[in-house]
Amino acid sequence: MKRLPIILAVMMAVISCGKKTEEAQTEQEPPRMEFGIAVDAYRIDTNTVNNGETLGGIFNRLGATQQQMAGIIRLPLSEFDYRKIKPGKTYYAFFQTDSCGLEQLCYWVYVDNIRETVVLHLQDSLHVERIVKPVVSTQRSAQAVIESSLWNAMVDNNLPIQLALDLSDIYAWTIDFFGLQKGDSIRVVFDEQSVDDQCIGIGRIYAANFYHANKWQEAFFFNNTYFDAEGKSLKKAFLKAPLNYKRISSRFTYARKHPIFKTVRPHTGVDYAAPMGTPVVSIGDGTVVEKGYKGGGGNTVKIRHNSTYTTAYLHLSKYGQGVSVGSHVSQGQVIGYVGSTGNSTGPHLDFRIWKNGSPVDPLKLVSPPSEPVPSKMRPEFDSIVNVYRTKL
Repeated sequence: MKRLPIILAVMMAVISCGKKTEEAQTEQEPPRMEFGIAVDAYRIDTNTVNNGETLGGIFNRLGATQQQMAGIIRLPLSEFDYRKIKPGKTYYAFFQTDSCGLEQLCYWVYVDNIRETVVLHLQDSLHVERIVKPVVSTQRSAQAVIESSLWNAMVDNNLPIQLALDLSDIYAWTIDFFGLQKGDSIRVVFDEQSVDDQCIGIGRIYAANFYHANKWQEAFFFNNTYFDAEGKSLKKAFLKAPLNYKRISSRFTYARKHPIFKTVRPHTGVDYAAPMGTPVVSIGDGTVVEKGYKGGGGNTVKIRHNSTYTTAYLHLSKYGQGVSVGSHVSQGQVIGYVGSTGNSTGPHLDFRIWKNGSPVDPLKLVSPPSEPVPSKMRPEFDSIVNVYRTKL
């Protein structure tokens, strides 16, 4: 009878110990996961792809088996094209020690970019897993004052560089971005795209307000284009300039002393100084009516845009692909490259515009606007303007 309390005590201790063990197991932290792998169970080798290195060379150095190598080659290229691994890309090799004390390569992880990762499962049934991280879009407002250029303003204010490119497109018909002044500024509402809290670019620009030439120029996204607050389209019939130029070397005039012939004669165009080979684009949609060597003008392309306007691009070094007499060209399409053919003292583009057959100064051209917001859609458009004016 005296032994019964002792037995009960031992049983209670065992039960208590079991409960503590269960509690300890319950409180144990879950395994640390990366790329869907419990990483603490493996030794991880981190490295980058070297110049000229192949996946076969990497796997050979990592000690992959012949079976693993053969399995990779048999994988459909649509799942993983091992021929296209790129120098500088990071990869991770996961090793585990088997019962004989030998390390085996179990996983190989290739980071293609911040969003996409390829995981090669090398145990049992070899297969590919592609991990694509979600892109998070966050609407944000930002502003920047220009000290030197729109590009530098983005950098100085830690804004995505893509903003500068997209804003240049939005305002291509209303602002000469080569004429920006210190103190010009921009306010913008846009979607910032990020992966793991790291910005990877931008989505849509909803609204912007650009201060230039002593006035603000608003832009609101509506019906797949941009309008000012009055509902007039910012997209004009023509671009402000046909190329990315360094300076204007000669302006429109009827009394210029020719740099070669030293005689006074009309120069009914604008000379844009630019490096040899700089792409030259058509300032608007149209049809090529002339292409060829035109004496003093050298290699020339002439485009009729409509019944009113015609443009010409002179002294080209060569022509754009597919440009021929009778061919249709689109606004922004490359129709040639800056050269110095014909009577020219250096690489530049002589750009000319005719309105109803008479030459006009390209720098003073008032480009006709595109269609405005339809009257029946004005209430919806006006409400959008009110919302984004507040955000700007």
